[in-house]
Amino acid sequence: MLSRGVPATAAKAHNDVFKETTRPVTNPRSIDLFSVRRRNSGFLCKSSPPRVSPLTAVKTGEQLSTVAVDLKEKSLAERLRLGSLTENGLSYTERFVIRCYEVGINKTATVETIANLLQEVGGNHAQSVGFSTDGFATTTTMRKLHLIWVTSRMHIEIYRYPAWSDVVEIETWCQGEGRIGTRRDWIIKDYANGEVIGRATSKWVMMNSDTRRLQKVNDDIRDEYLIFCPKTLRLAFPEENNSSLKKIAKLEDPAEYSRLGLVPRRADLDMNKHVNNVTYIGWVLESIPQEVIDTHELQTITLDYRRECQHDDVVDSLTSPESSVSKLKLEGINGSANSSKNKGENLSQFLHLLRSSGDGLELNRGRTEWRKKPAKR
Repeated sequence: MLSRGVPATAAKAHNDVFKETTRPVTNPRSIDLFSVRRRNSGFLCKSSPPRVSPLTAVKTGEQLSTVAVDLKEKSLAERLRLGSLTENGLSYTERFVIRCYEVGINKTATVETIANLLQEVGGNHAQSVGFSTDGFATTTTMRKLHLIWVTSRMHIEIYRYPAWSDVVEIETWCQGEGRIGTRRDWIIKDYANGEVIGRATSKWVMMNSDTRRLQKVNDDIRDEYLIFCPKTLRLAFPEENNSSLKKIAKLEDPAEYSRLGLVPRRADLDMNKHVNNVTYIGWVLESIPQEVIDTHELQTITLDYRRECQHDDVVDSLTSPESSVSKLKLEGINGSANSSKNKGENLSQFLHLLRSSGDGLELNRGRTEWRKKPAKR
């Protein structure tokens, strides 16, 4: 059972959004929680039937066909994962058990845990269609040109946080985003009942790993990944004027709250040799006042990544309330966990800035929304 958060009416409203947009999973057979835990720990129950082979998409003219790949050709990790391409081959779904070390003070998964799972399922999706794990889902042409994907924007909304031993199911897909990058979306569900408990979207741009400069996506690279994308635009946030589109105002000094001198650990660096995007989330939350942490839980976080952060950088985290957004205006935002039962409750909003301590350059700007914690059961 997932911990309580958003009222049932709000959850139902979010589920209704996806009735026409979500697609069924290829392998819909039921899996009991004991089997899920055992298999996700690296053991296959003897009574479990063989897994359906993942599908690899192959372009034939203008059509997308699917060819079953012999399971023996798959790596051990791919055979043990609880994930596969969906029936049409244009998205990927995977299930995860929430571990005890992924749970925070609220006895539920932290937002960093959620963000890490989003990153994991995105990488597994890319690997399932044949992309390399070197540099996070790089294509053949990208590797030849020494190009990597880097995050430029991340938006996550959590309507109900899963607890330890809960099973979440995450679906992801990507699609083109103009000439400069790509977009990846996610839908997070409670696997026990299919309820949508979160959504996320992100934008990614290409960087030359040698020069550390951004580069446009050329036609060769676009052709390599667009064959695995939905042919018509599909959005995790289809509502007009939803909060994922909201521009983040720059936080000016002096900030009301701050945490200065944050130093990246070696463990914060990823295979692209810079601080991983999930670390920025933790830094942003470091300057949230304790009284908010005690009484509220994070509902929405949006981050715009301006500069990459290296191991030798020292970071300041600044936070101030977003007083310019009225409560009445906030209640009208689509895509947030608001319903008739939420009206009258106070949601707190904050603006955030991560900057280099040395030269003051802006590394990241963010916006968060916080809802009051649910009553204890």
